Amino acid sequence: MELQDYVRILRRRGWIIILLMVMTATAAFAFGKLQTPIYQSSVEILVQPARADWGITQSAKILLRSYASWMNTNTRAQEVIDLLHLDRVPADLLGDVQVSSDDSRLIIQMRVEDPDGDLANDIAQAWTDIFIQWRNAENAKQRKEDVVEAFQLDPPRFALARPKWKINVVAGLVMGTLVGAVITFALEWIESGVVRRPDDIDRYLKLPLLGTIPAPKLDANRPYALGNPPATADPSSPPAGATSVAPIPVPTPSPQADAPPPPSSDEEEIGPIEPTILLSKGD
Repeated sequence: MELQDYVRILRRRGWIIILLMVMTATAAFAFGKLQTPIYQSSVEILVQPARADWGITQSAKILLRSYASWMNTNTRAQEVIDLLHLDRVPADLLGDVQVSSDDSRLIIQMRVEDPDGDLANDIAQAWTDIFIQWRNAENAKQRKEDVVEAFQLDPPRFALARPKWKINVVAGLVMGTLVGAVITFALEWIESGVVRRPDDIDRYLKLPLLGTIPAPKLDANRPYALGNPPATADPSSPPAGATSVAPIPVPTPSPQADAPPPPSSDEEEIGPIEPTILLSKGD
């Protein structure tokens, strides 16, 4: 297909793409507004060895995953529930918590999701305090040069996690464009063999167009094709709505009705017969 073919298709069926774009974007916006907002609170914990030794640093990197696993347990979730007096079960609370480690920065990242942003901050702060208190208790058992300390970098901050209606609207526009384009070209492919306009003949058959038959033009005041005026009404015809009675035909006598038929060619014409007296031999 050439560029002009795509332009022709868009001019004919571009309204399908626009309609689907508006419908999907509106649906995405409405769906986002109907959802309950979920906020995410995040906090970062720095794990720092007591001295800058390569061996201790490598050990701390290995221990980061162990620390993340220690925090991501039902036991820690129950401790947070008891500390904040939450009406939740540990498995439910643990499903809203994500704990990960970054070996390159010696950071433990924690994210908490909740419909209440302030409550999400409180949960993240309580979880962080429990971990720091545990590390301080473990450091008390170690020598000073073997201590691995944990510090909270910043207070937890929450932000809207979902729904993000702007992203949803953009995604709806893209989806509507793709679906509309598929439907448009599918309809064009189905109707590719239908000839509707003179240029279709030139495009499909690759033959020059010699002439066309124009369609009859109609006038609003004259509901008939131009050049074919209606027959004039007969003045002797009865008016509209009147009951017409057909006249009884009267036979007209023909001047040759009583005349005898002419003789046929096979018969000879016989004149009038005169009376003849016949005498017997005795008279």
